[in-house]
Amino acid sequence: QVQLVESGGGLVQAGGSLRLSCTASGRTFRRNGMGWFRQAFGKEREFVATLDWSGFITSYANSVKGRFTISRDNAKNTVYLQMNSLKPEDTAVYYCAAARGTSWSARPSEYDYWGQGTQVTVSS
Repeated sequence: QVQLVESGGGLVQAGGSLRLSCTASGRTFRRNGMGWFRQAFGKEREFVATLDWSGFITSYANSVKGRFTISRDNAKNTVYLQMNSLKPEDTAVYYCAAARGTSWSARPSEYDYWGQGTQVTVSS
């Protein structure tokens, strides 16, 4: 069974940092683009960050650019999201996803596998 499992979420004060991890099991995603999305309570799921299979090409939502960094360790089948200078508006459930192809994508429709999500809460 293919699974993406997120970890690293929690409660942090505004201005703090968290590092999310997403580890795949059941198959390798070393040749797939990967992405992070988030969904705040009562809102639509939105794109956060993505990278291609190599990790060299990345893209970010404007709201997180300069504060968040996506990276991957293909040897560990793991993708990370380093989140710095967190704001209360970053509060959401964060989801990891594996894309259908090798490229990065900001479109949820390009992703075939999704994790269950990890809650990030930023207090003011």
